[in-house]
Amino acid sequence: MKKWMILGGLALAVSMSACNDNEEIIRSGIVIDSDFEQNNNNWTADLAEYSTATDTSIIEFRSGRTSLPEPLDKKRTAFMLQSHNRSDDMFMFLKRKVNGLKANQTYTVVFNVELGTKYPAGGIGAGGSPGSSVYLKAGASTIEPAKKLEDGFYHFNLDKGSQSQEGKDLFVLGNISNGLDKEDYKIVQRDNAAKPVEVKADANGEIWLCVGTDSGYEGLTRLYYDKIRTTITEKVIN
Repeated sequence: MKKWMILGGLALAVSMSACNDNEEIIRSGIVIDSDFEQNNNNWTADLAEYSTATDTSIIEFRSGRTSLPEPLDKKRTAFMLQSHNRSDDMFMFLKRKVNGLKANQTYTVVFNVELGTKYPAGGIGAGGSPGSSVYLKAGASTIEPAKKLEDGFYHFNLDKGSQSQEGKDLFVLGNISNGLDKEDYKIVQRDNAAKPVEVKADANGEIWLCVGTDSGYEGLTRLYYDKIRTTITEKVIN
């Protein structure tokens, strides 16, 4: 069920097909709440940064809506992503389009992600820590996030930086450690409220959102995106 709240006389029409995706019109922008309880809320998953010579069966890439694992509330549904990092820099991500914005207008974007993760910060694994060496990143662009094939390698087409380093298109929200001293699933929150990203909508009033993990841990990572809240606000230039 979509919820629309008009404030300050603003009438910004945002075309979204997903139901149960709570979209509120705020002053000069929108808030999009995706909880994945009914559907994928227009988010789709993909994987990048691996060679075509790699046997994809050993990557073990899986994605889709599923119940949260124990000891979390199994009655709730999340968007699960998993992969085995065979390239030492695997990037698995979610993306979705937002339209109905003002053409060529600059917006600030704040992500608030609630993530189910079982990996402690002090864990040890091949290439790095399963919790501390996997970095959650997010960003917004007029270019659709995707993998592109170049010289036998599937690269990510936006500038995401490398592992702990940010790029011009994606920034680091933090790592995926669960804040515990043991391996057990816990919901953690990551956001960029202190550092909103800027993006300029294209001539059609569209942008793309992207959230994903850049891994330095050479093992299997399984994560549950419980909620993704995105606040898109028109930038006011004095």
